Amino acid sequence: MPLPTADPSWLSVEDGVNPAREREIESLFAMGNGYFGMRASLVEGARFSHPSTFVAGIFVGDGVMGPRLAVLPDLSHLEVEVEQERLSLGVGRVLAHRRQLDLRQGILWREWRQQDPSGRITRLTYFQLASLADRHVLLQSVAITAENYAGRIRFTGRLCPSDMAGTDVEQIDAVSGALLMRVPGKEIGIATASELQSLPASVPPRHETGPDGGEEQWSWEVTLGQTVRLNRIFTIFTSRDVASPATTARDHLASIGAHGFRALAAAHLEAWRRRWEEAEVRIMGDDVAQRALRFATYHLIAAANSADEHVSVGARGLTGEAYRGHVFWDTEIYMLPFYLLTDPPTARSLLMYRYHTLGGARRKAREQGFEGALYAWESADTGNEATPRRAVLPDGRIVTILTGEQEHHISADIAHAVWQYWRASDDDTFMLEAGAEILVETARFWASRTQAGPDGRAHIRQVIGPDEYHETVDDNAFTNAMAIFNLETAADTLEILQRKRVADWPRLCTHIHLPQEEPARWRALAGALVTGFDPSTKLLEQFAGYHQLEEVDVVAQRGSATPIDTSLGPERIRRSKAIKQADVVALSALLWEKWPAAVHEANFRYYEPRTAHGSSLSPALYALVAARLGDRALALAYFRQAAEIDLANNMGNAAGGVHMGALGALWQAAVFGVAGLRMCETGIVLDPHLLPGWSEMAFPLQWRGRLLHVHLHADPRRIEVIVEKGDELTVAVLEGPACSARGGQRVVSRGNGSGWANWEVGQ
Repeated sequence: MPLPTADPSWLSVEDGVNPAREREIESLFAMGNGYFGMRASLVEGARFSHPSTFVAGIFVGDGVMGPRLAVLPDLSHLEVEVEQERLSLGVGRVLAHRRQLDLRQGILWREWRQQDPSGRITRLTYFQLASLADRHVLLQSVAITAENYAGRIRFTGRLCPSDMAGTDVEQIDAVSGALLMRVPGKEIGIATASELQSLPASVPPRHETGPDGGEEQWSWEVTLGQTVRLNRIFTIFTSRDVASPATTARDHLASIGAHGFRALAAAHLEAWRRRWEEAEVRIMGDDVAQRALRFATYHLIAAANSADEHVSVGARGLTGEAYRGHVFWDTEIYMLPFYLLTDPPTARSLLMYRYHTLGGARRKAREQGFEGALYAWESADTGNEATPRRAVLPDGRIVTILTGEQEHHISADIAHAVWQYWRASDDDTFMLEAGAEILVETARFWASRTQAGPDGRAHIRQVIGPDEYHETVDDNAFTNAMAIFNLETAADTLEILQRKRVADWPRLCTHIHLPQEEPARWRALAGALVTGFDPSTKLLEQFAGYHQLEEVDVVAQRGSATPIDTSLGPERIRRSKAIKQADVVALSALLWEKWPAAVHEANFRYYEPRTAHGSSLSPALYALVAARLGDRALALAYFRQAAEIDLANNMGNAAGGVHMGALGALWQAAVFGVAGLRMCETGIVLDPHLLPGWSEMAFPLQWRGRLLHVHLHADPRRIEVIVEKGDELTVAVLEGPACSARGGQRVVSRGNGSGWANWEVGQ
């Protein structure tokens, strides 16, 4: 059986029980495998816990608030009784209680010693996992020891209608070894089947099933000091993936049950071992940063499923109900780079979700009077706009939410992700079958969205940029620059495919209904769009008129418990230069090659003191850009701030689920910022600036079928790149001596020279 990882740096630990923090801990310690996720709730803490299971792609509701991710019952619900007295955290005395999230193994451990009112002391040890080897499998193991008594111990596993209060499903069948549930008002069924194995075999339990099939009981007569264990195997299927989920759940359980609990657990551990080999960023000299990156990587791995291209990763993954499980730009801009360079099949699957929701994007564009595809700002299962229309502010006022109508940069954000995937994977099949159509349809949207101005330039009016403090603005620099990227990239893509895939070109043109002159129009329009760039100051004006707004002391407000938009009020915040999150600075992170370093420097220094970081997405991007600019101290400060969004709950809302976009951005801050990794047509670029205290940094990455390992040192002259699999690769680094051979592989070293040199790295 598994044991907790011995190295404490791989463990997130929570000692004791604190009702005030319980919802937060449930999020941080959540388990998942991209198919389903479970919060780390305490069955015994019913008054302050919120046990929930989420299955990707299962949404309920509609109307004003839009659909939301369905809350399913706690499938692993298990109660313990000693001599007919239920063990409870609130009755008797808690002698010890610890939960450990084992990041390396993807296992939630729990240890609990409880003294009941009669003086009996019971020790319980749990572990639970959502299998990464078989995404339809949940494993649970509970060992119970009667420390100072002999008597009857009983487990009750309950999944019945009375326990479905607060969930979004109803039971429709509980016979033949499977429980079948459905989402009311939708033709979606969810089924689970389970079996148990008890230890030791010499002490078989008494097993009873409730009349509705939704409750099972196992009981033992134990002797003083005796330990008994119950292992449970669950299978989960839905009608999204199979025609008959109940039958499939039973059949799959019968198939895997023959392998045994130990073998299923071992397969899960092996799957996690392989993923960590592909994804772990190692930091030497900074244990805090190392723990934060492992936490981020764990949740990123647990959130995605490469086997299902009809679901994506929501803003809080499968760890909580905040943002109703909706998919935002967070996925493509903040999370997808992690998958792109560590797990390309998952990156492809996430982009295919956008391809499958292209119909919803086309409908939204038409409804707003435009052509092409305007993606939903908040997307669920269908791709239709899912942004709530109204919200209630803390003071009780009801306000209209405009992001769904005006935050149009989402279409260019998705186009950027499509291009990045193609650049890193060289997956022509994806581009021919899906990517090119996304690029073309989003380019068509921008072509219809722009307006000619009396100045002879093209403009994009009445939008919301990433800085959501300012609504209905004209010529937002981020939106316009990303639209230019979208238009130019769509034209470039078609030109490349026409040259590279001659045999496929006619079919593609027919499929996307491409007039011969359309790409040239996109290029012309891209050249005419304003960006707000002032050569004299090197600044990009965030939007037309921004420089005329009121200066406010944003820096002084950052330490306040009251967000600046609340303290200033909606009217004054709109008249001020206060910015919610990285906007122009986000362009530096995404389009570094578009402007020289001096432009990035000028804009970073101008906008940094004006940014309130009212979004969890913001600090990590500032860490990324600060690192690229060589401001290592400020980069470290922002890296710490980003790391603490969940681990220290510094925004106060981790109870709603972990912040997936912030976790992806933290990984980017390390790899794209500190290591200075950038992607180009011929290969990759490295320009590292290790942060204070970081003596070494190492990470793997995948690039066009190659597996690379990058190793950076405090000595800036040493950069090692080893190609473990695949052909040689061009890596751009600062000038240095010729590459030396090591183990049949190539090592790149950076010397004291200036400028860039390209080294061929490979076998």
